[in-house]
Amino acid sequence: MRVTILGSGTNVHPTRAASGYLVRTDHTILLDFGPRTLTNLLKTGVNRHRITHILFSHYHADHFSDFITYFFDAMIFTKYQGGKRPPLTVIGPRGTKRLFRTLFATLPGFMHAPFVVQLKEVADRAFAIGNTTVIPRTVTHTQNLHCLGYRIEYGGKALAYSGDSQYCDSLVRLCGGVDLAVLDCSFPASRPSPVHLHAGQCGQVAREAGVGQLVLSHLYPITERYNVREQAGEAFGGKIVVGQDLMAIKL
Repeated sequence: MRVTILGSGTNVHPTRAASGYLVRTDHTILLDFGPRTLTNLLKTGVNRHRITHILFSHYHADHFSDFITYFFDAMIFTKYQGGKRPPLTVIGPRGTKRLFRTLFATLPGFMHAPFVVQLKEVADRAFAIGNTTVIPRTVTHTQNLHCLGYRIEYGGKALAYSGDSQYCDSLVRLCGGVDLAVLDCSFPASRPSPVHLHAGQCGQVAREAGVGQLVLSHLYPITERYNVREQAGEAFGGKIVVGQDLMAIKL
């Protein structure tokens, strides 16, 4: 399994793209697709037209908006440039089908794709993508919004991605014993938010879950002024990395 960070920041971060992660197993999978992540996807050299599955944690714009550009490009490629691509499966929390059906019906040029598009809503039940096991788990982020974290297992290795989350028991269970946990480190411990993890809580989750390596990501601009690696390390004694755009990690 290989993970490439396409975006380690937020909506309007001056130097980082927003949330997006490329995961390569026996399939090419995206976890979230925030603004500016499509540009970084192109820099990886991966053929964007071979991506088969996109998994969304939730639909705040900083996790979603580059999908619009990506899908319009796929329509142009297949309708007018003679290109072909495999079926695309879009997976996410409750509301996924309604959102995408409305999107496709509303935006010009989005209807009648010449390739199969499947929409799936998931919650707390494992499913397979080829030989890859995906375990979604509901996490707590903001009120009245269904948000998911994902655990991906392949070839004896396991990755956990929190999406946006507060500290919660379900997140700790999601991360249990994984080789790599990519967690929402939106703020430093000294400037916490009520709806995101801070650096100290990321370390707490990593310690309680017994993860192998912790990646701090989804950094707000204010977080750059603090040593969040050190803050997370007060609770977790394992390897900690502050995520950077286009950082690739092999599990």
